[in-house]
Amino acid sequence: MAETVARHLVATGQLIDEDPAEALAHALAARRLAARISAVREAVGLAAYHAGEWQTAIAELRTYHRMTGAQSHLAVLADCERALGRPERAIDLFRGADRAALDPATAVELLIVAAGARGDLGQKDAAVAMLQVPELTGDQVQPWTARLRYAYADALLAAARREEAREWFARAAEADPDAETDAAERLLELDGVVLEGDEDEVDEDAGAESSETARAEGDITAGGNVEPAGDVEARTDTGASASTEDDEPGRDDESVDGAGDVTAADAAGAEVVGPDSDEADAAPGTDRR
Repeated sequence: MAETVARHLVATGQLIDEDPAEALAHALAARRLAARISAVREAVGLAAYHAGEWQTAIAELRTYHRMTGAQSHLAVLADCERALGRPERAIDLFRGADRAALDPATAVELLIVAAGARGDLGQKDAAVAMLQVPELTGDQVQPWTARLRYAYADALLAAARREEAREWFARAAEADPDAETDAAERLLELDGVVLEGDEDEVDEDAGAESSETARAEGDITAGGNVEPAGDVEARTDTGASASTEDDEPGRDDESVDGAGDVTAADAAGAEVVGPDSDEADAAPGTDRR
């Protein structure tokens, strides 16, 4: 049985990015055989997260945390709460975390998700303030530096601070040689640069839209019924935003009570990365976030 469980876990790891649904099926098969093994519950939780099964991900990762005492997937849990339309719970997870016990990568991911939750609540300036941590302007580039700067730039842009956003998208791109974020593309967009391939895409889309409009108008003229398009609902992870002209961004003063507002605890809690923390794998970011 142990060999079968191991094969399912290996398959889960191999498929989780390319085919999340199949990865989840393998993880669930492993759970049926070995539900009391923490690594199995972790695999189910992460596969469910990638497959968009938010409730399952929350249940399994909470079980994993109870079994191990770890806090390694708090950012994933918080992102699931955002996906379920519960940003207040994501902020509560950030506030309640033992941030001194988190490794730097996990701490930064949790901060990014919590700032995104502030943005979900319409608290755009609060999201900017949360991300103004010392690690944002540190000289040493870490694996999470590009994501933190990108999140800050995105938050600044959402707060209508375009010039600062441009500066921090540029800084994010500098820290992202492998292009794990689309900071370079966002920078070009802000500069009004349209790549040749993008132009062709726009032309094709415009042509298709014109043809569809003409067809629809013809149907109406002929007395045909045109069905209204269904609403599409998408959630994006607000990362962060952009920079001031100084190397050290000025912190926005915020004072708020409850999950709806930024408190002094939030501002202090934002400095979550301790220099002496052990390195660990970063919690997967919600590309939604």
